[in-house]
Amino acid sequence: MTETEFKFDTQLLIAGEDLDEDAIYDYFVEHFKGDCLLAVGDEDLIKIHYHTNEPWLVLEYCATLGDIHDVVIENMERQAKGLKG
Repeated sequence: MTETEFKFDTQLLIAGEDLDEDAIYDYFVEHFKGDCLLAVGDEDLIKIHYHTNEPWLVLEYCATLGDIHDVVIENMERQAKGLKG
């Protein structure tokens, strides 16, 4: 069984004002190591999906942008082994 390069599937919503999905996407690319980035929405709500080894950094950054909620962090290595993620 192969291990994934990035261990945590990190998903959340950011509720705020004047959110810019392109700026958020660019910040992720420039500051975080990971893959499978999705940052979509509008100026009031952005959905984030990202595979990373440091989900706490993602949460910390996103919390500066607005109210984060519906946070899900799954351990993909455990899932690959048939365990609860």
